[in-house]
Amino acid sequence: MMKSLVIAEKPSVAKSIANVLGANKRGDGYLEGDNYLVSWCFGHLAELASAEVYDEKYAKWSYADLPIVPEPWRYSVGRDKKKQLDLLSSLMKRSNVGEIVNACDAGREGELIFRTVYNLSGCTKPMKRLWISSMEDNAIREGFDSLRPGENYDSLYASALCRSKADWMVGINATRLFSVLYHRTLNVGRVISPTLSLIVGREAEIDAFKPELFYTVELDCGGFKAASEKFRDKSEADGVADDCKNGSITVKSIERKEKTEKAPLLYDLTTLQRDANRQLGYTAQQTLDYLQSLYEKKLSTYPRTDSRFLTDDMESTVNAVVLLCSGICGGDAPVTINTAQVCDSKKVSDHHAIIPTMSAGETDLSALLAGEREILRLVAKQVLRAVSAPYRYSETTVTMDCDGRSFTVKGRTVIETGWKAFAEQEQKDKPLPELSEGQVLTASGMNVKEGKTSPPKHFTEDTILAAMETAGANDMPEDAERKGLGTPATRAAILEKLVSTGFVERQKNKKTVNLIPAHSGISLITVLPEQLQSPLLTAEWENKLKQIEHGKLSPEAFMRDISDMVAELVKTYEVIRGAEVLFPSGRSVVGKCPRCGSDVTESKKGYFCENNDCRFGLWRDNKFLTAKRVTLSKKMVTSLLKDGRTFASGIYSEKTGKSYDAYIMLEDDGSRTSYKLDFSGEAR
Repeated sequence: MMKSLVIAEKPSVAKSIANVLGANKRGDGYLEGDNYLVSWCFGHLAELASAEVYDEKYAKWSYADLPIVPEPWRYSVGRDKKKQLDLLSSLMKRSNVGEIVNACDAGREGELIFRTVYNLSGCTKPMKRLWISSMEDNAIREGFDSLRPGENYDSLYASALCRSKADWMVGINATRLFSVLYHRTLNVGRVISPTLSLIVGREAEIDAFKPELFYTVELDCGGFKAASEKFRDKSEADGVADDCKNGSITVKSIERKEKTEKAPLLYDLTTLQRDANRQLGYTAQQTLDYLQSLYEKKLSTYPRTDSRFLTDDMESTVNAVVLLCSGICGGDAPVTINTAQVCDSKKVSDHHAIIPTMSAGETDLSALLAGEREILRLVAKQVLRAVSAPYRYSETTVTMDCDGRSFTVKGRTVIETGWKAFAEQEQKDKPLPELSEGQVLTASGMNVKEGKTSPPKHFTEDTILAAMETAGANDMPEDAERKGLGTPATRAAILEKLVSTGFVERQKNKKTVNLIPAHSGISLITVLPEQLQSPLLTAEWENKLKQIEHGKLSPEAFMRDISDMVAELVKTYEVIRGAEVLFPSGRSVVGKCPRCGSDVTESKKGYFCENNDCRFGLWRDNKFLTAKRVTLSKKMVTSLLKDGRTFASGIYSEKTGKSYDAYIMLEDDGSRTSYKLDFSGEAR
């Protein structure tokens, strides 16, 4: 009997599918039933090979080797993933396997993961596609009842492959180009560089900001305080205060507006990371790690999602989920559960929003790590907020007159608490006393208050994630799969890489941890062309990748554009003058260069000028000195640079085999250096 081989992206997903399909017999790396074999990848089993795989010479970074444009492209398989790839290949080749079902995540990346394995295995058997947005049993059954032809997603795969190759070409070539030119490792990439640029740009705004003082006059009206407009000149504010000191206050107008704040949406990964940073102080990576652990413990749904909705077929389960969440939070459930607010299949692509699983209600949460427990409660609390009624309030604006000057005060009265009953912080609403137009009041006090304009705030992980999510979004097509910089799955790793490479530092200020660009990060953005630090590159790519997905642009044309861009970058980029200031070597200074006056520093191979435009250098393995068994010390080089000569003892004579003392004289014609001996010392 012929069987279908189902390949999922992860073991946990494969197990869920196997349970529905009745594939319960366990094999080594797969599950088997009467009609189905179910196996899995571990994410990407094979990835585009590193440059040195194409040619050993690429192991050493050299400007002369750029640009590197692979043709044909090759793949590498990690040692920890080879066994599973070999297993999938053997399962595909089984004589009783008639078709292959791609059950990887429904999206661009899932398509790439499966097709890479399928193609590397040399498989030509018919291919079907499972396309679902929910892992509920009913959704899986319905998906298998309506499997789609695999070729329907050829264009999606083409766009995914182009994205992967383009990222490789820009990352490899740009990183090597700038690292070689500036003599230090400078990681450059389509996402990491614009993200760094955002942080550097914010810091520049803060540095350039000049605070401006302003003054307001505050009237104490007994139960409330009213404020004037802002004044730049303190004397003007003092004058208003004096004029109103003995004047009466007349209520000129009262305006009441009823306002509504809708309940927030469920969490996707980015919004959860933002709230966890703001409320708990967790980094984006910490939140992802805790959430991944909860997912693996079957206590929460898939973490790497960019959707904030559930699918329509989950509507019947929402009430049970809400009751579960109220138990996790140790409180009451909302009086009315508005299911329609959280269910919309049209707004779910790969995965639905993050919610706790029913298993969480049967688990001793006290046994979890503190971080896991806090993240789970944060997720549960968001569910309670998302299904609650809107927050409704009445806002009253009162305008008053005192000696011809206008003063205003606002108050708020809650009509319906709604979702804010589950807010992390209590709402501090300040209602005003009953007032009427024309009413005359007496000020019990008066005060001139000084204030000043505030600079932009440093980025935190919360705010940089928000900025990454929206950066360049206006320049992307409406139907772009991803907007902004990176994906929910990659943003945490991007931030960690910026920190680990020393481009960005985390600095704690009271309870807030700010992201501050390091000198090297500022320097990198200084030398990068606008093209590589702007989100527009990502926007342009997403637009073209969408065209490929829709069959409106050929993959070949896209890759030609990428190749041309990289080649042009290598050909036209010129080193920024003063790079020695931007990227100090940190090496020990031994003296000044006789040609340009810049610092000469010590390195493994000798002593060289820090000015990249100057080629002055004194090599350790100089043939003249090596033959005489003389090793240049730091002290000797300092003398050579300062005085043009240095004394050396024990100089070896190749002719006599004896040694002698002499002065070593430095000669430099502006293009090359050489040495000669001055025999003013005594021979021995």
